[in-house]
Amino acid sequence: MYCSNPLVLTQRGRELPTDVWARVLREAAGLGVLQVDFTGGEPLARPDLVDLVRAARGAGLYASLITSGLPLDEKRLEELVRAGLDHIQLSFQGAREESANEFAGTRAHAQKLRVAGWVKRHRIALTLNFVIHHGNLDQLEEMLALVEEIRPGRVEFAHVQYYGWALANVQRLLPARAELDRSLQILKNAQERLRERIRVEYVVPDYYAKYPKACMGGWGRKVMLVTPGGDVLPCHAAGVLPGMAFENVSARSLRQIWENSDSFQKFRGEAWMAEPCRSCDRRTQDYGGCRCQAFLLAKDETAADPVCSLSPHRSVVNGILAEANSAARPTATREEVEWLYRSNPT
Repeated sequence: MYCSNPLVLTQRGRELPTDVWARVLREAAGLGVLQVDFTGGEPLARPDLVDLVRAARGAGLYASLITSGLPLDEKRLEELVRAGLDHIQLSFQGAREESANEFAGTRAHAQKLRVAGWVKRHRIALTLNFVIHHGNLDQLEEMLALVEEIRPGRVEFAHVQYYGWALANVQRLLPARAELDRSLQILKNAQERLRERIRVEYVVPDYYAKYPKACMGGWGRKVMLVTPGGDVLPCHAAGVLPGMAFENVSARSLRQIWENSDSFQKFRGEAWMAEPCRSCDRRTQDYGGCRCQAFLLAKDETAADPVCSLSPHRSVVNGILAEANSAARPTATREEVEWLYRSNPT
């Protein structure tokens, strides 16, 4: 869902082999994990994905595939379903074939429509994900029409999250307030109209919020992310934090990392919090917000998330919003937006 917009991706030669992944999946189930999301990048680039899905189901995990759909054909989909795949989340770059293909940097839109049709023939859940930003918000009603045509069980309209490459291009991607308000009304109407048929969800840009979200449910509280190379992180973007060392499943068990590693203990609980978070009544709801966002915007990973209206660093966000709502804002070039989608195909 574009939570990860890295400037550098893991090299293929450093990825964990199948047998190590199978062991990690068993360890996850032993810890009480209920669901595994195969995401990326593009998880279908793994030739052993069917084996990994089978290992996940063998461990008793709900197996979900988050994909662009590009490397998929009917035969491989059938193999994944037979292996125990429970759910597919299929990403779209818009509703118009020409612009969607431009954003993807390849002829992708027609293939995504084919994949959606194939998935509907199987007894697995389907979610559509539309990654939205200033460049495609004008297609929102067309996206909803496409959703009604495909009829998934759930659809998510998720704004690009401003980390990595996306943060460097925030003024080209962040919608203006008027765009956001219009989109919220459209989606509110769609939620009401489709509530008996399709679950419609919407992720608002953090910068327009009054209070921060509990990023990943709170640091080290609900989620673990295992990178292709085996490092275990509390969230997608945690690698941006300075001085953090993340342990690897090749050296320690998942349980040891979850329970004892310095990285997972770093921002758990409330002891690390500074004011205004330490005495705030919301500290057990949002856990201080996003540590990565605090570092990227305030240059201090222990600070209150600058999107919070109570943060002493809120002026940084206000400045970004002022530029995004200026008539002189820059416009993203086709090449820049293509780069975003090529780097983050799901």
